[in-house]
Amino acid sequence: MFDPARLETLDAFLVDLNRASADVILPLFRADHGLEDKGGPGAFDPVTAADKGAEAVIRKLIGQRYPDHGVIGEEYGEDRPDAPFVWVLDPIDGTRAFIAGLPVWTTLIGLRFEGEPVLGSIGQPFLGEIFIGHAGGSRLIRGEASRPLKVRSGVPLSGAIIATTDPYACFNPAETEAWGQVRTAARLARFGCDAYAYAMVAAGTIDLVLEAGLKSWDIEAAVPVIAGAGGVVTDWRGDRIGREGGQVAIAGDRALLAQALPALGPAAK
Repeated sequence: MFDPARLETLDAFLVDLNRASADVILPLFRADHGLEDKGGPGAFDPVTAADKGAEAVIRKLIGQRYPDHGVIGEEYGEDRPDAPFVWVLDPIDGTRAFIAGLPVWTTLIGLRFEGEPVLGSIGQPFLGEIFIGHAGGSRLIRGEASRPLKVRSGVPLSGAIIATTDPYACFNPAETEAWGQVRTAARLARFGCDAYAYAMVAAGTIDLVLEAGLKSWDIEAAVPVIAGAGGVVTDWRGDRIGREGGQVAIAGDRALLAQALPALGPAAK
């Protein structure tokens, strides 16, 4: 069984990981970032020296501090993925935003215990922000100061601010139709924020985010942040998300999510 008393030590280490990765990433933001394209013909899948360097330093620090922990990362794959504790890493979520010079990319660092996400962070070092959460609650760290995070509740879909990364690139036709129905019912939609939009759900400024085709490293770090702020993360049926991500709904209010689910259901996998 996971001992909640360990959270304080792991939480402090997570802050250290964010700051160490920021030291690698920030000199390359809006600079020569060494862009490579991992995509095949007709596809664009960017990776930069910042992605690789940040994941490398996070892995090094985890190995030094917790050599028995596993790691799963976007850039360097799996190392002891069946260990009791496993760190799940996306060094730069939103590489397209990063190469465009837009400060909405984030560093996602999550920790599983026996397969369950127990601790996570969404870091945006250019803005000096670390959104961090666990069962004890979520908070925003800026410099030496921090404040609690709380989702917005009681907002109907007709008054909601919603978001997705790119409905044209990330959704299949059925998902695009479902998104369009939710978008028509909502007050305002924003695009292109990747996981920074998840942080805004925890902060109470965005009400609902819909995504599809996610990997574990795209979403797992956000689950404790959203839960600790009072929100929910489900699949498009309203059920618990699978370990691999897939279709994901991030909502500040379960009642709001319930209003969106009828539109999402026909496209749910």
